[in-house]
Amino acid sequence: MIFVPGTSPGDLVQCRLVDEKKRYAEAIVESLLEASATRRVPPCPVASECGGCQWQHLPYSEQLHWKERLFHDTLIRQAGIQQEFLLPIVPAPQEWAYRSRVQMKCHRSRQEFVTGFFRPKSHYVVPMTSCPVIPPELNQLLNVLKTILSGSKFTGEIPQIDLALGDDGKQRAVVHYLGKRKEELITLLGANKTATQADLFLQRGRSESLTSIVGDGLLSVTVDTPPLTLNYTPGGFAQINLTQNRTLIQAVLAAAKLTGSERVLDLYCGMGNFSLPLSRYSRTVIGVENFSASIAQAKLNALANGIENAQFYARPAEGALEYFSARGSVDLLLLDPPRSGAYGLMKELLCHPVRRVIYVSCDPQTLARDLKPLLNGGYRLGMSQPIDMFPQTYHCESLTILEYLG
Repeated sequence: MIFVPGTSPGDLVQCRLVDEKKRYAEAIVESLLEASATRRVPPCPVASECGGCQWQHLPYSEQLHWKERLFHDTLIRQAGIQQEFLLPIVPAPQEWAYRSRVQMKCHRSRQEFVTGFFRPKSHYVVPMTSCPVIPPELNQLLNVLKTILSGSKFTGEIPQIDLALGDDGKQRAVVHYLGKRKEELITLLGANKTATQADLFLQRGRSESLTSIVGDGLLSVTVDTPPLTLNYTPGGFAQINLTQNRTLIQAVLAAAKLTGSERVLDLYCGMGNFSLPLSRYSRTVIGVENFSASIAQAKLNALANGIENAQFYARPAEGALEYFSARGSVDLLLLDPPRSGAYGLMKELLCHPVRRVIYVSCDPQTLARDLKPLLNGGYRLGMSQPIDMFPQTYHCESLTILEYLG
């Protein structure tokens, strides 16, 4: 098997092998000899170089077809799941301008301050002036920041700028800085706060080093009906596709089948994205997250929305099920781990079974790996469904339901 990035099914290409493994090889396209009928011209002029998007050359209907097929094939082959339990993909309403959060890489080249994404498998920043998957407001904010910073003595010491947009239109920028002239850079950015019209932060190293320049940095997302307004902090997590996040939450609520008497454990809960909607339909929700700033914000979100039956704890997800199961039965476990998955939690789920498990995943490979021990250890798959959070890329979110049969 040979993987050739940047191609479309039906393309005739001349390619060159660049890496050979035991079971597969990788190649790069030297020339496109004959284009497939399904290929399109990418709207972005740097799409073929940029690592931010991989599938702009495919029409959106083709992207959905292949995401669904690859997701299904992964679970069938690697976890032994039958096709009948795999549902069709949920399309995104918008294939462009959907990203509410983005990390722009930065580089100074011959005194020019360049921003963009890394070229695949490199640390070369592909320059861009406007990205079609980012909302116009964030493209404009990035260009304002570039204008402020270009020509300054700081540009060689800024590796990244994080941009984010809330549901209410509020914007935030976090400038990552490696130099020693922190106060001078803060003065420069603060003097231009009117031009940016955004909350501004400076970060040196880990997120604990965040320094506010302008504003509190809180951005809001709106979820559920009637609406809950949830804030999240700089350094905290929120889904990048706010519209699809609301779709995902409604799917989680439907899958939970809560009656109002359940004790729910939400692992990797962040600022309460799932915990607080679930709390409306259950007896108690316990949210666990290792980032203490997100837990503090989750508590504030619960208070602001008048929710009294949600508890939040700053601690690792590993060991949480064992700990809270010893203090009362857990009726529903929800987990939304990072891309690396939650394999360490699978043994806990076997030792401390939970009647219903909802697994939100952003990587089919680690999802398949994590499901195997559960499916061989007394759990039955209810269904698994891909959800397109990331148009123009091969990435795929999903929702999987498991029931413990013993």
